[in-house]
Amino acid sequence: MLESFIREEEGMGRLQVFPLDTSEDNLRDVLTNVFENYWDRVVFGPLVQGAVFEIHAPNAPKKINVLDGYLTVHFGSWHFHICIGEHKGTRANPTSPELAYHRRCQRAEMYRILNSDDSPRSWGLRFFNGKDEQMMTVFFPNPFISDEDRILRDPDWSRLGMWDAFREKYLGLEPDPLDRTCEKFRCGGH
Repeated sequence: MLESFIREEEGMGRLQVFPLDTSEDNLRDVLTNVFENYWDRVVFGPLVQGAVFEIHAPNAPKKINVLDGYLTVHFGSWHFHICIGEHKGTRANPTSPELAYHRRCQRAEMYRILNSDDSPRSWGLRFFNGKDEQMMTVFFPNPFISDEDRILRDPDWSRLGMWDAFREKYLGLEPDPLDRTCEKFRCGGH
């Protein structure tokens, strides 16, 4: 496991980042876990400067598969693709090694956004391609925000269950008491 580190990001603030293994098998397991087991509790989509897509899955996926390095999550009426593995293209239209590297997830991380007193206020998972462009963010359930996107009067610490489970499974870390130290939600991140 790689060590976590603190990073300042314009527009996001102060983050503690926990790098993840970007092998196809691990990313397939991570994303399958997210969408098979937590589809009704997460919000996901691209988060780039100037745009955030906060998508709620309409139902459990009908199918999750990988073809030519792209994991596809099918919800029935719509689906999405994310390149997590070796991508070659077709015999008639092969993909150059440079383009394949650009498209494939080269960095994946769990993160928590920290307040000035180091108490976490938001938790998530991010994927970046070979040019360090963000592909997708998964916003974990937040103890300060209801499923209806309302700020809760009192934090519901049970909403950190997914974060705790992912810390244990993918980072080998036990729940961290620091995650339950923020006293109230402060705007500035999901």
